[in-house]
Amino acid sequence: MEEIRILDTPILPGKETIIYLNVAHLPTRTVIDIPLYVYRAEEPGPSILFSAGMHGDEINGVEIVRRILDSDLNHVSRGMVLCVPIINVYGFIHFSRYVPDGKDVNRSFPGYENGSLASKVAYTVMQHIVPYIDYGIDFHTGGSQRTNYPQIRGDFSDPEIRKLSESTHAPFIIESGMIPGTFRMAAYEKGKKILVYEGGESLRFDRYAVNEGVNCAHRFLHNFGMSQKIPEPCLSSVFITDKTWYRCPDSGMWIHAVQNGSFVEENQLLGYITSPYGDFRSEIRAEKAGYVVAINNQAVVNKGDALLHLGFVDSLIGCNK
Repeated sequence: MEEIRILDTPILPGKETIIYLNVAHLPTRTVIDIPLYVYRAEEPGPSILFSAGMHGDEINGVEIVRRILDSDLNHVSRGMVLCVPIINVYGFIHFSRYVPDGKDVNRSFPGYENGSLASKVAYTVMQHIVPYIDYGIDFHTGGSQRTNYPQIRGDFSDPEIRKLSESTHAPFIIESGMIPGTFRMAAYEKGKKILVYEGGESLRFDRYAVNEGVNCAHRFLHNFGMSQKIPEPCLSSVFITDKTWYRCPDSGMWIHAVQNGSFVEENQLLGYITSPYGDFRSEIRAEKAGYVVAINNQAVVNKGDALLHLGFVDSLIGCNK
C-alpha cells in the first residue's frame, strides 16, 4: 500500500494514530495543539474527514465527532477516516465563537503561516489535514440563541455534492453556495468536497441534533462502502433550494408560535412581538408555505433582528435502503 505520513508520522494500515498539530501558545506559553485522530483500514478506499469546533462555542459538533470516536465508527473496513473534534481550541476554552483577537476562523481560509491567530489555525488545517482527504463533513451549530434544525448544506451546482448530501438523509438538505474564506470553499479549490452539517444551538447540547449528526456520518460512510455496521433507519429528507429570514418589525419581546422543523402554511402565524407592558402586539405571518429550519430563542429583540428561518421546498428525498 502507498505510504502515508502526516508530520513525519507514518499512518499504518489497520492502526489508529493520534497526531498533535501545533498552532501556537497561550500567553502562559502553554502549547495549543489540534488533536487529529486517523484510522487507516487494511483495504484502500476514500479518505473521509469529520471535523468540528471551527467555532469554539458550537459544542454539538464537538460531541458528534466525540461519539464517532467513542463508538469506533471511524474504524472503517476500507479507506481512511480523519477526525478533528475541536479545530478552534482557543474559542472552545473561552466559550467563544472566535479566537482571542475576535477573528472568525471560518472566514480566514486558506490562511497564512505568519498571519493572525485565526489565519494560522486555517493554515494548519490546509497544510496538514486537507491534503490527505477526499471528502468530509464539517459539523456546526446555530449561532448565539439560534437553534438550527438538523440539516446538511452544500453547493449543488456540483452534482456530486448534491448526491453526497442526499446520502446522509439529514432531515433538511439545503442548497448553500460557497462563501469566500470558509473551510468548505478553500477545500473545494483543492479538489476536496466538504458538506456542512448544522444542528442545535451554541453552548447548549441538543440530543436530537447530536444523534442525527452521528447518523448522517454513519450513512455517509455507508454510502462509500466503508462501514459494515447497519446505519439508523433513513429519513425522507426535505430538499430546500430557497430560504429567507423573517426579521423583527419592531423592538419588544419575541414569542414564536411554531415548532422548529415544522411545516407552515401560507399566512400561518409564526409568532408575534409584544410589549412587556401589554400595550403592543405585532403578528408575524408566513408569506408562503415552507419549513421552519431555524428559530431565534432570544426573548427580548430589537428591530431588524433575525427571528425565524423559513425554507421553501424543492422536493422530498426518500430512502431506498
